[in-house]
Amino acid sequence: MKRVVMTGPTGAIGMALIEYLSNRDVQVIAVVRGNSKRKNQIKESEKVLKVECALAEMVELPQRIQTVIERRSWDRDIPIDVFYHFAWDGTFGDSRNDMYMQNRNVTYALDAVSAASKLGCGTFIGAGSQAEYGRYEGKLNAKVAVFPESGYGIAKLCAGQMTRILCEQKGMRHIWTRILSVYGPYDGCNTMIMSMVRKMMEGERASCTKGEQMWDYLYSKDAAKMMYLLGEKGVDGKTYCLGSGITKPLREYIEIIRNTINPQAEVGYGDVAYSSKQVMYLCADIEELIKDTGYTSEYSFESGIKETIEFC
Repeated sequence: MKRVVMTGPTGAIGMALIEYLSNRDVQVIAVVRGNSKRKNQIKESEKVLKVECALAEMVELPQRIQTVIERRSWDRDIPIDVFYHFAWDGTFGDSRNDMYMQNRNVTYALDAVSAASKLGCGTFIGAGSQAEYGRYEGKLNAKVAVFPESGYGIAKLCAGQMTRILCEQKGMRHIWTRILSVYGPYDGCNTMIMSMVRKMMEGERASCTKGEQMWDYLYSKDAAKMMYLLGEKGVDGKTYCLGSGITKPLREYIEIIRNTINPQAEVGYGDVAYSSKQVMYLCADIEELIKDTGYTSEYSFESGIKETIEFC
């Protein structure tokens, strides 16, 4: 792998993957929205360049990339090996059930495949979600039946299936990932982990559910390693679940965060009621990923959360 394109690069996985790839002398073309408040956190270098392009403008991406490559005097003959598509509109709150918005995301994902094909990419890797499964009391893998309960989950499932067919038509390798709960530096402030960290660091009461959910958390740097290995060794047409493969009660994770920041921090267990469609068990089966790529984890939750807190 010598050069990749990445949409949605400003989140926890994207930023970790940029660092991981750069450390392995892989050039990264980071596709950012022109109005993104977070685009400046990506620092351009001899290994990283930014190209501004909104999801709705994806059909223009190949030309924009060529223009920036020429302006930066990058070698035009180095092929783009992998196209990582992480960008998605409507990932939190009510927007997850904005059906028109979620439907547009499917079109954007198909546009991303077409852009990747025009750029000569051999591999397309898409970011799906645990939401494609709905509620399931067991380890998640590609053989588990999918019953998405939100527009977001339905659109992710549709995007994965339709981009696979389009990649087949264009002669590209297709890999779909169903990502569970990832945390780490640059994560959004709305996630449970970042919300707990921020409130505890600021001395606020950290309100949450009773914390009885059995949960699987994956550190962003381990997720980046998975994405890199899938780009190198992932099997065409397969779907891989990305998680640690380890479950603990959510309360245990919260206690680890509290003990790392301030053992006296106030946590309001039960302040937040469970939602009507609350997932109570979440765990990834990563045996297929390990078998195909040789992946090994480098971070425990304790070491990952320590780095996350230091970042904050």
